[in-house]
Amino acid sequence: MTPIPFSGLLVALATPFTTDNEVDLPAFRRLVRHVAAGGADGLVVLGSTGEAATILEAERDALIVACLEEAGRAKVVVGTGSNATHQAATWTKRAQELGAAGALVVTPYYNKPTPAGLVAHYAACAEAAPGLPLIVYNVPGRTGQNLAPSTLTQLWENPHVVAVKESSGNLGQIGEIARTLPTGKALLAGDDNLALASLSVGACGLVSVLGNGWPRETKRLVDLALAGQRTEAAALNARLLPLMDALFLESNPIPLKAALQQLGICGDGLRLPLVPASEATRRRLAEAMLPIAEVA
Repeated sequence: MTPIPFSGLLVALATPFTTDNEVDLPAFRRLVRHVAAGGADGLVVLGSTGEAATILEAERDALIVACLEEAGRAKVVVGTGSNATHQAATWTKRAQELGAAGALVVTPYYNKPTPAGLVAHYAACAEAAPGLPLIVYNVPGRTGQNLAPSTLTQLWENPHVVAVKESSGNLGQIGEIARTLPTGKALLAGDDNLALASLSVGACGLVSVLGNGWPRETKRLVDLALAGQRTEAAALNARLLPLMDALFLESNPIPLKAALQQLGICGDGLRLPLVPASEATRRRLAEAMLPIAEVA
């Protein structure tokens, strides 16, 4: 199998909801078009930012199909992770059937698998969808378990595992993954506020939350960093950093939904146990968004 290279800007898409808490497909399509037009290289549907944990089984296909139909040239990656291996494998197979370019598979949460269990988990997902590239997703803040570089080294032996989205927030670990990265595999930054640092040590792309609202600016940051234009990249990063931080004042995607509402892209509704952003967060967002709007 020839791995599909994932690089540049990938955006972890939000999932808009209607006022009666149903998936808002027209708003989702509008969001996808906005992000694709902004130059995103990839779109991630049903990830953490997309509130996949509270998306019903019957709602998944419609979101995937809508994303594929509106993506343009951008590659579509589907979040297929679950703490149950059988479920993750089933969702990965379905993503392939619908035409996804790859699957983002989070490390199993709650179960606390051993390294051997993680290897078997990803092997089962690969077996269910032969030829579909898999992106391992390490986000210990949500799963409660960090994927150590030593375990990732074992996962790289699986030819279907082509990339890792690294959201540990640990620059030392990010540097070690970059140092030991095998040829043909990809390291993707998983945090907007560490994107520039991650790209400088060897990441080839970013999976972004910020890119939902500001795809052009986020794409520009990634492109400058990958081109080695450090001064320009640092200046843009400094301008975007207050907004990056504001988007995580509360659990993602609570602030993002508030920001997307202010931008007129979709409503701010979330599914319980998440609730809409506080007024303090909305004020901070508005303050951080204003300089970006003025430059644009």
